[in-house]
Amino acid sequence: MRFNFDLEETKPEPSRSATPKDEVEWVPLQHHPVFSSTSSAGPSHQPTDSPPLRNLLTWDGASRLYFWDSDELCLHRISVRLGEPEPTSVSAASPSKVLKPDVKLNFDVNKISINSNGTAMLLYGSDGLCIMYLYGRTSSRDGTTICRTVTVGPEIYMSGTNVIRILQVSWHPCSDTHVGILSSDSVFRLFHLSSDLIQPEQAYYLQPVQPGRSRNATSICPMDFSFGGDHLWDCFSVFIMFSDGSIYILCPIVPFGSVYKWESIVDIYNDAQTFGLKSPNSTAVSNSNLAISWLEATFPEIAGQTDGADLSVIKARPYALFDASLLLQGPLRKVSRGEDEANLAFRGAECEGRAVSFLYNLVSKDSILVTAWSGGQLQIDALADEIQPVWNVGCPPRLRVDSHDNIHGLAMICESTPDKLSIVKLDQPLDSTLWLGHPPPLLRLAIVDLALPKKTGSDSLIMMFIDPLMLERIYTLHDGGIDSIVLHYLPFTSQTSGKNETMRTPSVHPVLSTCQGEFSSQSPLSGFVSLSDSFGYSWVVAVTSYQECIVLEMKTLNLLLPLHVDTEKKSILLEEPKEKDTSDIIISKELLGGPKVVLVPQTSPNLRSVSADSIEGRSMLHEYFKLFHENYVEYAHKVYFELKHHGPHLKRIIDDQHGRLVGAKQRLLQFEEKYSDLEDRITNAVQMQNHLEERLKRLRNLPGVHKKPLSTAERDFKSQLDQFSGVELDALRSTVNALSARMRRHTQTPKDNLSNKKKLVSRRKDPVQESQISQLKSCLEKLSLVNSENTKKSNMHWLDLKLKILNPGRPCRRRPAAALMMIVGVRLDILSAAASGFAAGHMLKVVTH
Repeated sequence: MRFNFDLEETKPEPSRSATPKDEVEWVPLQHHPVFSSTSSAGPSHQPTDSPPLRNLLTWDGASRLYFWDSDELCLHRISVRLGEPEPTSVSAASPSKVLKPDVKLNFDVNKISINSNGTAMLLYGSDGLCIMYLYGRTSSRDGTTICRTVTVGPEIYMSGTNVIRILQVSWHPCSDTHVGILSSDSVFRLFHLSSDLIQPEQAYYLQPVQPGRSRNATSICPMDFSFGGDHLWDCFSVFIMFSDGSIYILCPIVPFGSVYKWESIVDIYNDAQTFGLKSPNSTAVSNSNLAISWLEATFPEIAGQTDGADLSVIKARPYALFDASLLLQGPLRKVSRGEDEANLAFRGAECEGRAVSFLYNLVSKDSILVTAWSGGQLQIDALADEIQPVWNVGCPPRLRVDSHDNIHGLAMICESTPDKLSIVKLDQPLDSTLWLGHPPPLLRLAIVDLALPKKTGSDSLIMMFIDPLMLERIYTLHDGGIDSIVLHYLPFTSQTSGKNETMRTPSVHPVLSTCQGEFSSQSPLSGFVSLSDSFGYSWVVAVTSYQECIVLEMKTLNLLLPLHVDTEKKSILLEEPKEKDTSDIIISKELLGGPKVVLVPQTSPNLRSVSADSIEGRSMLHEYFKLFHENYVEYAHKVYFELKHHGPHLKRIIDDQHGRLVGAKQRLLQFEEKYSDLEDRITNAVQMQNHLEERLKRLRNLPGVHKKPLSTAERDFKSQLDQFSGVELDALRSTVNALSARMRRHTQTPKDNLSNKKKLVSRRKDPVQESQISQLKSCLEKLSLVNSENTKKSNMHWLDLKLKILNPGRPCRRRPAAALMMIVGVRLDILSAAASGFAAGHMLKVVTH
């Protein structure tokens, strides 16, 4: 089945929409009818089951939110407005657009994912995978849009036996039509949706080998994968994680027809020519030559045009080396600090349980690798060196070509060679490891413990997401809710920015808690997505198993700023409360201090006797009246104005104080009512504490408390058993059942019963009798030898006697009489010995029975 996305990317016309614009109502997202109408229905799965962690919510990065309804088996498309009507709110259009597949899905959908251009939706679970085209609809009835839905790899993943399970599915970041799938048969497949949905375009059979360890079930079971980011050879890399926490790299992997930035390809090409071809090491030159030849064949434009003035993007062409396959680089090891840690570079997992999920995050110049463990820990590492492509020369791949020798598909076996692994130290120069084929080392940043609640019956599952607005923040979805981890230290980013920052541990912030006790049986969350707009606002949207929506605003400012304490500015910090107190003063201090002091103007002594009716007296009175008006009248006016202005404010303060007083009296009455209950609860708590102390004393006296702790070898063996407990053991159980059935069949045969009876009889014998029997057997053997020799001698003597009788003149060797007597004596001895042996054997039989 062939199709092209270009024919299906045309969006529907406004007139064909089932929801007219005049009927659309904008409501808060958490109150949308999709989430509020079915809130009392409950989860779709049975309470006794232990369902996997699901994520049925996704976002196209612009203005549309998609939610898969497990009960109605349909997809809701909700138009959202970020920051409306308030900057911190999220509005949604009601009613939503309902999209249904045109075929019936034969598997449970656990996760959904949309491609970058918003034309296709990925619906997948552990037993199947489907692609739903959002704009390639076939018909519309009852306001529901029926969309075309196709199955990917039906002969591989949806067979009747269901032996191969889908572990992880992801869209390729550089192509809207390529999907990467990692399955339980340790094969990574890349499907091209616009050319072939049955056969994969590329297939890589993974065969990891652990250095210094035997191949066991935990080391060959893949769990998760992730594509690399836009940084040198990372854009061509695929990171694969196994259940024991080991990480491997496949590079280069390029989908046929994918699009890359011209600047990125030029940087990779220049790096290979600068550091590879000019290296004094022959191995580095050989590896760089292979990489340059692969780049020039995959991107032919790069060989003839290096300036890139007319190109912004470049398209990859189908190509593969005919005599070499990709090498599975790994496992990635930590950078050692010295000789003491050299042996620890290949040591196994440091966290509890097994690895359950993996995340690749590119933050500026740093490639961050996060591994989540079932024990609730996150292992955060950074690549300490760049990734280079490595091929296994002499192991040709298998190609699928057409009549014109055009490559349409390839498959290869990717093996890991232990001789490619080496110990890298911090003081080692980088020039000594460039283009030598060694996998990049890891720089351990932190191990974060999420302190998850205990889950009865199975391990804890963790899903990780990247904040689209702040790449340093990682969200984790687990059984206990949602947590936020912020990375404060990035080694290469801090070095290039010129900041001499000390290494800070990541900060963990709980966003949403769904745990109601110490233990958790199943995850109440079935969807999570992070939203952000161009103004710097960020939100978190979560959907519970009861289809209730939760919208939380996330703060992004000042999360990455370090906390600096300045001891020299304590006086300023202490004076700030005083300045705040001055703003709460009702009447200013100037008015409370009274009017200004009136200064009487100085006059000469001759004017003291001047009358008031004279011109001098009137001028003097006028001067006094002016001074009085400037001080007392204006002061009175200010007092009147402030009293009139602050009157309502004073009344409001008094009413507030009165209300607080009434509330304090009510709380005192409630406290008096609850005081008796508190006393009873305190008494019960004290009694319970005494009871627990007594039980603790009795438990300390038990003999099991004084057991010695496990040794190092016992702890290692216990950790291996814990790792085996989380691995699929269906094959081992079937083998055990087959062996037990064969054993039952063999035990029921008569020959086995007879042999068992003989064994039981032989076990009842006395060891003394067995020794006597062995002695008798040796005596009988000796007697038989003597008897045979005597028989020969007697025959010789009888022959001599016959010759003597026939030839009387011939001399005889021995005297006939003596010979005859000797023969008779020997035969008598033989007969007596045989008789004694027969008697002894008969006695042994009697004693035995």
